[in-house]
Amino acid sequence: MKSFAALLSAVVIAVSLAGCIGPPMPLTAQTEQALRSQPPIRFLLTFDDGPSASSFWNPTASVLDDLARNPIQPGIKAVFFVQTRAPRAGNSDIGRALMRREHAEGHILGFHTATPWHTNHRSLSPEELEQSLTDGSADIAAITGAPPTILRPPFWNYDKRTFAAYQQHGLHVLLTDLSANDGKIWGITASPQRRANLLKHLAEVREQIAQGKMPVVDGVIPVVVTFHDLNRYTARHMQEYLQILMDCARETGVRTAEQPFYTDRSVLLRAVMARTVQDSSVPVRLPGFWNWWWNKNSE
Repeated sequence: MKSFAALLSAVVIAVSLAGCIGPPMPLTAQTEQALRSQPPIRFLLTFDDGPSASSFWNPTASVLDDLARNPIQPGIKAVFFVQTRAPRAGNSDIGRALMRREHAEGHILGFHTATPWHTNHRSLSPEELEQSLTDGSADIAAITGAPPTILRPPFWNYDKRTFAAYQQHGLHVLLTDLSANDGKIWGITASPQRRANLLKHLAEVREQIAQGKMPVVDGVIPVVVTFHDLNRYTARHMQEYLQILMDCARETGVRTAEQPFYTDRSVLLRAVMARTVQDSSVPVRLPGFWNWWWNKNSE
């Protein structure tokens, strides 16, 4: 029965993410006026579930190439939430080499999982979770020279127990403002509504910016965006995604900084820490369908 419920939930997720995306929230004159008094935004790019262990046209390597060299802003730095013990990801020679490359090129390695699969932390026993956090922190420290300080729970899902365990390991939870809804690794990975989806999410974030509810770090407002570097479709369209983000900012009336993406690891880390969840009891906002999913799993 439990496996059937899990399968049903997966089907609901797939249908919801593939469904029609409504129009973005319109820009009112009042919001447009309020935005003028707010600092510009800077997109904070994050990638989940990698690195890819593929020896054929590796999507993680392609993403890294495009972040380093693209027509919008070369040298973009991002956060990679890695699966250090997954055989199709970090628990492979290719995966470990890519994590070393990510660190060497100035990106940040964050913790995602240290289990063989993309396992929800809430499904782990206290002992299993402790072992996973210990293993993953050690795996990342072996590459970067220091344990990670940020974490993104699989499926964005955590509770008071897992949050307390994160804190004991010095790990801070980073969620997201915009999601590309590209988490599909197998099957249909195309995202024909990628522009409409990101436009809708940014229009919702714009309202928070106009109300002065977004933190300002180094003179800009960090807006967190989530992709999946295991997804070959995402990798093939990475440069297009960068342009889409710029287009969405213009179309929603949100002003971007002179450098619209992060290029310095220390500046990036300051922005990340300002956006982490401080209290597990405070409700959080996730884009689109995930609000419902997070609340459902927090009951």
